[in-house]
Amino acid sequence: MRTTNIPSLLAAGLLFALLSPGPTQAADRGPVTVKDALGSSAAKGGDAKPDKVFTEAMRSQDPHLLTASGQRYENGVGVAQDVDKALKLYCRAAGMGDVDAQYRLGHIHAHGRGVKRDPELAAAWFAEAVKGRHALAATQLKLLKVKAEPRRKPSCAPAGGVDTRIVLRPHPATGEIAKLVHSLAPNYRLDPSLVLAVVEVESNFNPQARSPKDAQGLMQLIPATAERFGVADVWDPEQNLKGGMAYLRWLLDRFEGDLKLALAGYNAGEGAVEKHGGVPPYEETQAYVARILRRLGIEEATVKPDQETS
Repeated sequence: MRTTNIPSLLAAGLLFALLSPGPTQAADRGPVTVKDALGSSAAKGGDAKPDKVFTEAMRSQDPHLLTASGQRYENGVGVAQDVDKALKLYCRAAGMGDVDAQYRLGHIHAHGRGVKRDPELAAAWFAEAVKGRHALAATQLKLLKVKAEPRRKPSCAPAGGVDTRIVLRPHPATGEIAKLVHSLAPNYRLDPSLVLAVVEVESNFNPQARSPKDAQGLMQLIPATAERFGVADVWDPEQNLKGGMAYLRWLLDRFEGDLKLALAGYNAGEGAVEKHGGVPPYEETQAYVARILRRLGIEEATVKPDQETS
């Protein structure tokens, strides 16, 4: 898998960013939130120009490089300052076990850097970093006056919303299809690992796959869905991926970031999810959702904060 090299001319600035809290947000910038960990705000509206640096960084399977790239966006070192993108990069790195990323997520939420201040979520991330023996995380927990195990679980969702857990296990797929997914997914605010898991379960990466129900291509689009999302040629891998990602993004937005419901909707249709008020009691759909969550290493994908226990 190709990784991104950080230009040497930014090394001095990046080192400064590592050692300092970084500049404050511009006064006219509103709070930035991440609605669900598996979808970021990599694209701010349909007319926004793609950020090639961010897209390249998100392709990396190196957690240290992801964290370094996140710090560039958090502090505006060599790129436009963008806390949304920093959070996305940190979340991906934290899911790979990078303690520096976990610490940075705690720091952002503790100090409200571009997001609404959330001491409980900050404590959860600092506690996670402590488990990895981060040198400064225990001190931050003391400053937050946290004496017991935090009630919140580390996540990339804001307080009060649906808590969609981070992807804990990056998808190992390589090759042209995987490269295409890594390139396209950020434009739909989707984690590439999620898309790759869906493609694997739907078609096993076969662009010519066709089901008895006439679902077609990599993401098994039925003709109605393909038409709905503007796919002219379902057998073209890029068009099929774009249509499937657009539908998956739509489902995540419709179900307020609830990954289990979005996946159930992708398999059985959003109408079935709404009819049953949750994952439909269909054996195929329940197995489909469980298989994808297992592939991502997610045991419980949607837990509301007030349902969590210490």
